[in-house]
Amino acid sequence: MTLPQLDEVDLALAKLSDLCETVADELVPIQQSFGRILAAPLLADRDSPALDVSAMDGYAIRIADWTQFADHQKPIQVCGIASAGKPPMQLEPNAAVQIFTGACVPLGADCVVRREDTVEEPGEFSLKVPLSSLVAGQNIRRRGENTNSGRVVLFGGTEISTASIGTLASFCRSTISVRRQLRVSILNSGDEILEPGEAVQDWQIRNSNGPTLQSWLSNLKWASMVHYAKVKDDLASSQLALQQALEVSDVVLVTGGISAGDTDFIPRAIGSLGGEIVFHGLPIRPGRPVLGARCGSKTVFGLPGNPVSTAVTARVIAQPVMERMAGRLLRPTMQLPLIEPDEKRLSLVWYRLIRLEENGCRLVDSKGSGDYVTMAQSDGFVRIPAGLSGSGPWKAWLW
Repeated sequence: MTLPQLDEVDLALAKLSDLCETVADELVPIQQSFGRILAAPLLADRDSPALDVSAMDGYAIRIADWTQFADHQKPIQVCGIASAGKPPMQLEPNAAVQIFTGACVPLGADCVVRREDTVEEPGEFSLKVPLSSLVAGQNIRRRGENTNSGRVVLFGGTEISTASIGTLASFCRSTISVRRQLRVSILNSGDEILEPGEAVQDWQIRNSNGPTLQSWLSNLKWASMVHYAKVKDDLASSQLALQQALEVSDVVLVTGGISAGDTDFIPRAIGSLGGEIVFHGLPIRPGRPVLGARCGSKTVFGLPGNPVSTAVTARVIAQPVMERMAGRLLRPTMQLPLIEPDEKRLSLVWYRLIRLEENGCRLVDSKGSGDYVTMAQSDGFVRIPAGLSGSGPWKAWLW
């Protein structure tokens, strides 16, 4: 098998990820485990189903008792009722047991006749179908057909979903071991930034990056925001804000202040605190100045200040490393074809905004990394590799 070639972006993320440690475990009630990362494989503590059970409402019989009768209209006597939650009963010879879905199949029975295939009378029923149509095991869910005791039912690193909560409830105690939530701080740098709702002058902007990142984090149940601050454009403010964030966080996300300008102090602040910059600048659009660093046991991401760049690099640069730190299993990225693609191409990785359609997605005409209006009207973005164009399919992310 030929493995895919890693590009510069993949190599940078792998290098930073290899320096990161996975967060510790903790016990939580299963009712509070949605979205958390399973710390260890979950093993079945018994067979599922634990006994043979009925898949239908109907009547449990032993086929051999009735094959002696040529006339399938002969009434069959009912000797009892099997309900869910009761131990299995014994089937009497030449008789049947009325049974409900989920109830244990009576001992000695080998078939469940659907209720709609019978004509019911008090204490008995007759068949509306020929005996020859009945086969052993019909409408019976066999013991262990889902899984057997001791088998892995959920792998460690699984993000617990609505679909897996029922499995947790069926196979574990009242609590489950999960990775603790990744603690994340958000720092928005820039003297020009005011908070949403504040009156702004034409030379000022309202802070869109902070709410964007907070909204994104709120969907990551394995992470939580623990600190938020605005940072002035000077070295002392950048150092202090970064130091305070590092004290309470596993990950610090900084927007702005990472390029090569005189007021871009974040790289210098990282260095002054003993941090190691693992990458600074990647061949991507938008988001080329993006930065990844380690400060002791903590991880810092410098995200470009333009709103589209912030949103894109949070997803494609910060999130994969954060997932590694959270202990989450990596899953394949969605792939979507482009409808009526253009022939534009770049010599770097290009993340292009899209809208979803029935048979794929369509490119959105964006005015650049500062165009948050077009971003708001998009459904996500696709990754076009360097030097390529066409219909794809391409890796895709949805907001």
